[in-house]
Amino acid sequence: MDPDDHVCLCFRVSLRKIRTYLHRENPAVASLISECLSAGTGCQWCVPFLKHLHAQHQRGEEPDLKISPQQYADSRVTYRRTGERPPGDGADAGSA
Repeated sequence: MDPDDHVCLCFRVSLRKIRTYLHRENPAVASLISECLSAGTGCQWCVPFLKHLHAQHQRGEEPDLKISPQQYADSRVTYRRTGERPPGDGADAGSA
């Protein structure tokens, strides 16, 4: 993803905003990312991705998702329609 692509599609929170929040606030747990413009509190599709970004930050890595914005949005459509995550999405989010 590019920095200006949205990770939280409900509240339009970009990867750049999440990176800035992680750098500035250094939250102890991933759930505190919700303080960044309510990321992860809508449909909750992005929660595994937020956890992934938080884990990268905790390891001293640049938080990033290795998925195209189109794949990300398409997977969310499937999630919203079926209530199930497509294979490969979840705890290992964005590591492909």
